[in-house]
Amino acid sequence: MNKIILIGNLGRDPEMSYTQNGTAVTKFTLAVTRRYGKSASGERETDWFNIVAWNQLAETCNNYLKKGQKVYVEGRLEQRKFTDKEGQNRTAIDVIINEMEMLTPKNQQPSSSGSDSYGGSDDLGELDDHPF
Repeated sequence: MNKIILIGNLGRDPEMSYTQNGTAVTKFTLAVTRRYGKSASGERETDWFNIVAWNQLAETCNNYLKKGQKVYVEGRLEQRKFTDKEGQNRTAIDVIINEMEMLTPKNQQPSSSGSDSYGGSDDLGELDDHPF
């Protein structure tokens, strides 16, 4: 069985495109922060995931999700091979989702004014440093 469930914050606005046969595909990154260590507050580490949605779910993600929002996603892992800018062969792991639920309350949604601010307290690191 290949199944993954994640709760995290969007690292950037979703980007939607269409395949040659007209199928909608939307991609975005998801930052999932976890605590570790023995202290009460715990140290934090953020893992980044490449998220891919298809068809109607792709359109929903593109229309309603924004950078910084907290979401629940469920899907499967899929490996993708590519060649980077330096000509090196690489492998990326994408999360192909089949379920998505918005968790950020409506009154706390990021504004649509194009602000790049992230409303959470988790350290997401430099967003441009993450591939996708």
